[in-house]
Amino acid sequence: MKTVYIGMAADLLHEGHINILKTGAEYGDVTVGVLTDKAIASYKRLPYMSFESRKAVVSGVKGVTRVVAQETLDYVDNLRKYKPDYVVHGTDWQTGVQSKVRDRVIEVLSEWGGQLIEPVYTAGISSTLLNQAVKEVGTTPNLRLRRLRRLIDAKNIVRILEVHNGLSGLIAEKTVVEKDGQSYEFDGMWSSSLTDSTSRGKPDIEAVDLSSRLQNVNDVFEVTTKPMIYDGDTGGKLEHFPFMVRSLERLGVSAVIIEDKTGLKRNSLFGNDVEQTQDTIEDFCAKISAGKKAQVTEEFMVIARIESLILDRGIEDALTRAKAYVEAGADGVMIHSRQKEPAEIIEFCNKFRATHPDTPIVAVPSSYNAIFEKELADVGVNVVIYANHMLRSAYPAMQTVAQSILTHGRSLEADDMCLSIKKILTLIPEGQ
Repeated sequence: MKTVYIGMAADLLHEGHINILKTGAEYGDVTVGVLTDKAIASYKRLPYMSFESRKAVVSGVKGVTRVVAQETLDYVDNLRKYKPDYVVHGTDWQTGVQSKVRDRVIEVLSEWGGQLIEPVYTAGISSTLLNQAVKEVGTTPNLRLRRLRRLIDAKNIVRILEVHNGLSGLIAEKTVVEKDGQSYEFDGMWSSSLTDSTSRGKPDIEAVDLSSRLQNVNDVFEVTTKPMIYDGDTGGKLEHFPFMVRSLERLGVSAVIIEDKTGLKRNSLFGNDVEQTQDTIEDFCAKISAGKKAQVTEEFMVIARIESLILDRGIEDALTRAKAYVEAGADGVMIHSRQKEPAEIIEFCNKFRATHPDTPIVAVPSSYNAIFEKELADVGVNVVIYANHMLRSAYPAMQTVAQSILTHGRSLEADDMCLSIKKILTLIPEGQ
């Protein structure tokens, strides 16, 4: 028998996939290379189904002889390993981001006389549209909760955007930018104590209680599907932190970040301009351990936020604490800085990665915001949080409109700064 190789994501398998598999079976024994999460995330959204689930589904399709992992978008490694007589793929990759992949397939097949077969792409079927339909149906707490770990495993950098209500949640959910032939979007959301407080007109001193903040999380979750990281401030008293963990986990929050400070909460970017007290390593480790023991699922993450650089205690103190926190059970570390340049963040990441190659690192480049995501990824950062930008951008816009109305005694001059009345009436579809 001749051999056939078919590479596919196989997320939400549809009739177009079945048509490709049937065509392949007409030419010989079919090996399907199911793209891993990491391979798919290199050029588009993380797949809805996990790799193991997608592999199991494809294995059960009639005509499929073997299923293997395809670790990259590029087919070359698997093609040279299996040397198929044919590769089968729909005509949809003749243009767009995968056109260069197609060129490489043709080039490599020529090494042993292999042939590319391209059935006409099935019209009216789109994995992207199917995924959108799934989003409209919604998600479950368990599916949302486990997605953050999958994203960290699959992507070079996970982008998280601050949200403080359902509307800002929809912006994080739906904003997409096309650049260099690829789609870019935010991977998840950040529930910030600063913006939660500020949006209520209260200071950032843990003045908003957990129940009120969880109601806000629920409001966001009603209209979104992406995972959320929760800003847990200090985590409260040791005895209270397990309750916070269980409450967040039950809602479907993916992770909580708590900072190693004690006493009245003051925003870290004040630094030493206000009195801030760092917790002892022993006490903070005990809090981490209590939180980890309280959680029910394996997927929920407790991430330790290290304030040593904020309080001018130096890299070595930060590294000592990071090591201790990981040993206490922390699933990741967040390193924070109030400097305008990222030098100390880069130094910390390089030194931490030398001893902890796999522990997730979270960065929040609010002050050192000239650094690019790629530069953070290059030093080992896994998650970047844009921690307060939605609220910070909304306030000056609203203030400008308010000033314009007062200045002119009417609202006409503010029209260009506002959505049209028609747009605001139709912004949220009925039934959503």
